[in-house]
This record gives sequence, C-alpha cells and structure tokens, in this order.
Amino acid sequence: MAPPFLYLIALTLNQPQTDENAMSKSLFETLTILLGLAFTLAFFVIVVPAVLADGDIVGGFAAGFVNPYSSGYSLDVIITGLILIVWILYERQSLGVRYGWVCIVLCAVPGVATAFALYLVMRSRTVQNLN
Repeated sequence: MAPPFLYLIALTLNQPQTDENAMSKSLFETLTILLGLAFTLAFFVIVVPAVLADGDIVGGFAAGFVNPYSSGYSLDVIITGLILIVWILYERQSLGVRYGWVCIVLCAVPGVATAFALYLVMRSRTVQNLN
C-alpha cells in the first residue's frame, strides 16, 4: 500500500491546470529560495563543525559511502550535481542564463540543493525576461 501523501500528489497531478490552482511565480521563487537556504543552514550546522573539529575533508566525503544505503544517496547527489552542471552550461548559451558559474561552485559547498534552488530562480527570471 502506498503512503497517503502519494495519493495526494497523484490527485493534484491529475487536476487540470487553472488560474485557481496555479502556483504564483513569487510563491515558487520564495519556497525555492527558502528550501535552498534551509539546506545551507543545515549544512553549516551539521557539517562545518565536524570538518573544523577533525579537518578531514576526504574522510568526510568517504563517510558518505560507508554502506550501500548511504552510497546510493551520495551517488544520487553526485550524479544530480553533474547533470545540473551540464544543464547550466547548456542554458548559458541556449537561453543566456547568466552567472550560472555561481551555481556550479555552490554544487561543491554547500551542495547541490542550494545550487539547484538558486539556478531554478535564476533560470525562471531569465525565461521571464525573454518573454
């Protein structure tokens, strides 16, 4: 049996898009930025103290691969980051999205969640200016 939230998502996706149930651009950008900032805060609260305590950045990276479960999550994030970088480089020329290099740097620190959130907002604004 699927979790209840999956049924809610399925019901939402099956509804026709109308002005009444459409998410506004400002709400989209606000939520995206807040989630990116939430990850950044969590990163600096959870990861930075550990790095400062022992200084072992390579060991910290390797700790993401201590078992099959963490390896799966870590590999997912790494591949997602690489896909995001390819997307940024492609849209630099196809759409003219500027400052994507900032998001490429953010993929490393604090992470892909922050980079992806910022890139979505930057891309959204670029597309709006093209129209």
